[in-house]
Amino acid sequence: MAAAVSKGSSAGSAWSARSAGSSGSAGARGSAGSAGSRGNSGAWPTDVVVVGATSAIAEQCTRLWLEGGASTALLIGRSSEKLDAMATDLGVRFPSAVVTTLVADLVTPSSISSVVAGFAGPGTPGAAAGAGLTVLVAHGSMTEQEESQASLAAAASVLEVTGVSPSLWIEACADTMTAGTIAVLGSVAGDRGRRKNYIYGAAKALIEAMTEGLQHRLAASPLRVVLVKPGPTATPMTASLPQKGLADVSAVAGEIVAGVNAGAAVVYAPKKWMLIMGVVRNIPSPVFNRLNF
Repeated sequence: MAAAVSKGSSAGSAWSARSAGSSGSAGARGSAGSAGSRGNSGAWPTDVVVVGATSAIAEQCTRLWLEGGASTALLIGRSSEKLDAMATDLGVRFPSAVVTTLVADLVTPSSISSVVAGFAGPGTPGAAAGAGLTVLVAHGSMTEQEESQASLAAAASVLEVTGVSPSLWIEACADTMTAGTIAVLGSVAGDRGRRKNYIYGAAKALIEAMTEGLQHRLAASPLRVVLVKPGPTATPMTASLPQKGLADVSAVAGEIVAGVNAGAAVVYAPKKWMLIMGVVRNIPSPVFNRLNF
């Protein structure tokens, strides 16, 4: 049986298009038992929404969620060509899944609000999924530090696309969803400003502050917010960097999915970066400022 793969001009049309797929897969995700059993047990989601879906880490996470039992996936991004290629690949790998795509403006606040309302607002399948819904916000951009230092326009773009935009997505999700999990890709670069990447790091530090605030705000609710901090990983975004020591993207995705499913507040991937950055954060400034890294 071929997977149901479709696209839409809005989040509502794209997300609801999955109902055209097999009644078996739709029924499996819609049952109160499957969504309710997820709770805080670390069970797999029934429905996944991935913003910035064509990033290497996001694509690997999506594969793992579908492999583990999620029956539907909504892929949101900026490139129709890349989204279609990813959806086709997922359809071949997971023929019983219902995969839909949506091309969207990921930066404009009104677009963000509209898209989130379309997949998680009242009456949507995302809202019906309840605790079975997981949203991963994974988009961003990286330029060389020298380029961002030399151009305020370049710096502004990194801060907007990598920091402000993901922060608005998780805020919109928190305002719209009533249960489930919101996960967002931060970075170990946000743990402490360093001369080699402080503009990119500042964008990721904004995400961390937003996530901490949302975790505090939603502490008494069934909605969970997870901050993911990947270390340097071999992806197209890091292709210009020395490849020695970069983590394998599949292994990183595995740690992310496990942490998000478990509802961890913070997920370092690989885990060793929690220790490494703990040391880095605690180096006294007079010593730190003499280091070149």
